[in-house]
Amino acid sequence: MPYWAFINFNVNVLSMSKKGRPKCLRVVRDIPDIDYFKPRGIPLKDLESVRLKVEELEAIRLVDFEGLKQKDAANEMGISRRTLARELKSGRMKTAEALIKGKAIEIKGGHFITKKRSFICKDCGYEWVEPSGTGRPKECPECKSNNIQRRSDYGKKG
Repeated sequence: MPYWAFINFNVNVLSMSKKGRPKCLRVVRDIPDIDYFKPRGIPLKDLESVRLKVEELEAIRLVDFEGLKQKDAANEMGISRRTLARELKSGRMKTAEALIKGKAIEIKGGHFITKKRSFICKDCGYEWVEPSGTGRPKECPECKSNNIQRRSDYGKKG
């Protein structure tokens, strides 16, 4: 095999391992409390499901539920309007598939951060949420202890 073919092959193999730009984190209001929907009367174990990413749900919430224009919703999520349109289209398609084909909807995962931060008091176990940008709380609102810690599982990508 010619020397130049070997170099070209190695470059192509290396470039296949990572494609495109890295995704930027989408900003969502918070992680939804409810993470599953399913048709009534059918056990979950008997259903197929579709996975709706948290940021897809957030795009649907902002545009379809809150009535924001796509440009404003994109600003709210910290992404471009085109990226919002892709998230919205994907989320709508998955939701429509679940409704039409009788599948469960699992809301999980994605590439996002939340606007809120969750803390726990190590002394009394009290948990609470603070909005981003307000600084670290000085004490627990329940027992006034300063032995507090930010919950690391809140607002991470999944």
